[in-house]
Amino acid sequence: MYNALLHAHSGLRYVAVILLLAAIINAARKMESGNYIKKDKMLNLFAMVFLHIQLLIGLGLFFINEHSKVVYAEGWISVPVYRFFGLEHLVGMLLAITIITLGRRKAESLKNTRDKHRRILFSYLIGLIVILLSIPWPFRVALGGQWF
Repeated sequence: MYNALLHAHSGLRYVAVILLLAAIINAARKMESGNYIKKDKMLNLFAMVFLHIQLLIGLGLFFINEHSKVVYAEGWISVPVYRFFGLEHLVGMLLAITIITLGRRKAESLKNTRDKHRRILFSYLIGLIVILLSIPWPFRVALGGQWF
């Protein structure tokens, strides 16, 4: 079960990044001239909900992984892989999802369509940057990241 969840979580990160990029591009294009229509709302909602699903899968992985028991043992912060998954990845993803969720919530409460698109653009862009920095990419050799 652990391996299936790990591969799902790892592979679905690309879907999450694509959905965020689609929402960001959509907001940037419509910021000046476009109305905030149901399609915009659904795209933003779908990207946010997908990130919450990824969060739940990630938390499930963290709690069923046998390594999570030793992550917080004495001296764990000096081991790069433990520090990354026990602190950097966890805090970074929680921060990004919080920024995106609060940004979308604030955008929905705004009246001006330009302000809605601007709020989505900046909150989703900041969230995406934090997510990209928090992903264990394969070129980060010490973390043992994989493409899928």
